[in-house]
Amino acid sequence: MNLRDMHYLVAVADLRNFSEAAVQCHVSQPTLSHQIKKLEEWLGVQVFERTNRRVMPTEAGEAIIRTARRILQEVEHIHDIAESARDPFSGKFRLGAFPTLSTYIFPGLVPRIHDAMPKLRLILLEEKTQQLVERLRAGTLDAALLALPVQDDTLVSAPLFEDAFFLAVPEGHALAGHQVITQLELAEYPLMLLEEGHCLRDQALDVCHNAGGAEEQDFRATGLETLRQMVKAGTGVTIMPELAIRPAEEGIRYIPFAEPVPRRTIGLVWRKTYVRMPVIEALRELINIPGIRHNRGDSVV
Repeated sequence: MNLRDMHYLVAVADLRNFSEAAVQCHVSQPTLSHQIKKLEEWLGVQVFERTNRRVMPTEAGEAIIRTARRILQEVEHIHDIAESARDPFSGKFRLGAFPTLSTYIFPGLVPRIHDAMPKLRLILLEEKTQQLVERLRAGTLDAALLALPVQDDTLVSAPLFEDAFFLAVPEGHALAGHQVITQLELAEYPLMLLEEGHCLRDQALDVCHNAGGAEEQDFRATGLETLRQMVKAGTGVTIMPELAIRPAEEGIRYIPFAEPVPRRTIGLVWRKTYVRMPVIEALRELINIPGIRHNRGDSVV
């Protein structure tokens, strides 16, 4: 078995289709099928079940593919180490962020990264927090922007900035004229929140529960922009991070909280064993440059 065979196995397992796997591996479909058949004969076990309608790994095949995937990741890690030793600011760098952060920070951050580290091939990934943590552990992600703390002994983090929460209400709402609001005042107003899996949902729920309030049960959004539009439509109120507030926005008011202000701490997270620390340090400096993040606008009360 060689690395090429492992690439074939992983491609078929991911795509569940020999023809698509062949295209991804830049070989003909008969070549790929023949090579996997030879591999199965050499191993003495069937790796894939094949029918006219589907391709799926056998139980033994699942274990073989997991090992092959891990070996390929380690080989890629060897290349990364060598490339980093030659020039830590070259080669690819995979940076992740969760959706309620990436939309608002990547547009300002990415051009700065390209200017500061032009030889770095930046690959951006937007996923929910748990998926990003799993990718960091598995080595398929180099670093991620996450809400702290992250509880994992294999990872290390550095705080970057605080992102305060505001109450978003429609124009004409009973609270729209307030200059500031206390958390206890939320008890009267059920909050529209994001769907399960978003860390911002959990943070907003903490604020809601601390205030003795409740969640709006008839609506859950897939993203902050949906929540924003629902507030503008007069459907209800929600909690919005400062990073997502737009300047001079019509139809909505953002009311700051009185102390103690609820907030999230955004940090950079990476593996303890990660070798390209100069890139990590450069990222930390770039993210804290003024102008990367939005400032509040005229729509803040």
